[in-house]
Amino acid sequence: MTGAEPAHPVLRLSDITKRFGALTANDRVSFDLARGEVIALLGENGAGKTTLMNILFGQYTADAGTVEVFGRILPPGAPRAALDAGVGMVHQHFTLAGNLTVWENIVLGAQSLTALSLKPREVKARIRDLSQRFHMKVDPDARVGRLTVGERQRVEILKALYRDAKILILDEPTAVLTPQETDALFATLREAIAQGLSIVFISHKLHEVMAISSRVIVLRHGRLVAERRTEQTSREELAALMVGAEVTAPEIRPSTPGAPLLSLAAVTTAGIGSAPGLDAVTIDLRAGQITGLAGVSGNGQAALSNLISGLTLPLSGEMRIAGQPVGDWTPRMAIGRGVGRIPEDRHRTGTIADFTLTENAILETYASQFARHGWMDWQAARAHAEEMIATYDIRCPGPDVRIRLLSGGNMQKLILGRVLETGPQIVLANQPVRGLDIGAVNYVHGRLAEARDKGAAVLLISEDLDEILRLSDVIHVISEGRLSPAFPRGTMRPEDLGQWMAGHGFEEPAHAS
Repeated sequence: MTGAEPAHPVLRLSDITKRFGALTANDRVSFDLARGEVIALLGENGAGKTTLMNILFGQYTADAGTVEVFGRILPPGAPRAALDAGVGMVHQHFTLAGNLTVWENIVLGAQSLTALSLKPREVKARIRDLSQRFHMKVDPDARVGRLTVGERQRVEILKALYRDAKILILDEPTAVLTPQETDALFATLREAIAQGLSIVFISHKLHEVMAISSRVIVLRHGRLVAERRTEQTSREELAALMVGAEVTAPEIRPSTPGAPLLSLAAVTTAGIGSAPGLDAVTIDLRAGQITGLAGVSGNGQAALSNLISGLTLPLSGEMRIAGQPVGDWTPRMAIGRGVGRIPEDRHRTGTIADFTLTENAILETYASQFARHGWMDWQAARAHAEEMIATYDIRCPGPDVRIRLLSGGNMQKLILGRVLETGPQIVLANQPVRGLDIGAVNYVHGRLAEARDKGAAVLLISEDLDEILRLSDVIHVISEGRLSPAFPRGTMRPEDLGQWMAGHGFEEPAHAS
């Protein structure tokens, strides 16, 4: 699609520079956005995209440069000024209160819910009008905690439109959507664009960038290195521009699966908060096989991950490791039985922010590999971390750096190395490339394929159907804690999996794989 030429921009960033100590996160970045235009903002992890958006919203103050909205320069470090100027943002992780209704969430922050001037009937009427104009069906009185992921995203967009946003920043907007929900979102965006909304679209999914944007801006190492009209470029060129070299995806060859290394037979577990537990799930994770698990977030993935990690036990059913029934089951026992865990949240459960890279590298093996008679062998631990830095191409100042100072991609490489260097029998890869750039994605995928080829059973839990389809030897879909049959590689299309993800097809009991 094409947009207006940026002769009269609604947004102009001029020579934005931001430094964090010796690190230059943004180096004289400038670009314009026109009315009714969609710009895709691309870049590797750590390229400076998030910093740039935080400056636009006043959450960071630039060391140099200006942000201009509709011809007026915004005061630095003033988030309210950006909102008042008509800038809205939909974050990848939604910022909604599940215990409140749709209309309450939409006015929250714009008006006091207890103010005498608040008129709920008028608020709901306006929300219905916006819903109709932009084809986003939503019930203003619905409780947000009961909405689907796609419906919650509509609420986030309506929240911005309710506040008269003329410029919308979308950060990884399709990360947790089914293909059908993504199509619906793009239809909404096209309608909004036709009515004059301008959009900055941040995504690592290049096919979506090609489908929705007018222009593409590429950042690398904090600098704007390229700008392209979308119809004049390709996914391959954009990937190369992002990383500074040609990008080649790893070849995933057919596998020869072996015996089951972990089996569940009619396993049911307790729910986690509002998310369901497992509902009579039967599955085999086989040696030399990648089993993909697709599903909309919050449908039982956490329950399965916690079970395999040793954090929970079945309420009913049977769990076996290498053919042997499991009785007591703890995280320490899981590690001892060869379970390697790549957790969903690398910040909260994958690393300890103020520990060094060395300390994080040995979190799960310090007692068995680096402790001698009650004393830590820090020299050996540091050498181990240095070897991991070299092997897994972790870009950092050295093994003594605090892990919180690494980019997401490099943090993920550290976790990957910590898992794979132990030679695990079972690899639990939960959202292993979420939010990573294409270079880091290819690297992680290649390492998971290597683990499979060495005989490991890999469970790939992902909300990205492209990833599931490309990597998996067999695929299951999980919905409300129920598991679909196993679908062999090449037998399902994204839209087919999307139907299962939406809950269709579960009328009949699922069969064992």
